[in-house]
Amino acid sequence: MSFMDKIKGMLKGHEDMADKGIDKGGDYIDQRTGNKYQSQVDTGQDKLRDEFGKPQDRPPQT
Repeated sequence: MSFMDKIKGMLKGHEDMADKGIDKGGDYIDQRTGNKYQSQVDTGQDKLRDEFGKPQDRPPQT
């Protein structure tokens, strides 16, 4: 079992909390860097949400 699988197992059912943590982490980084890397942080947040949290603005898959 890989490290990522373990994290996914721990966060299963707690997507709301993971999403809040991702937002808080991104906001903290933006604050500390003066929004200098805001687009890169947003991209990283989106990728983390895809893995661990609730996907945002994604159309339903059929």
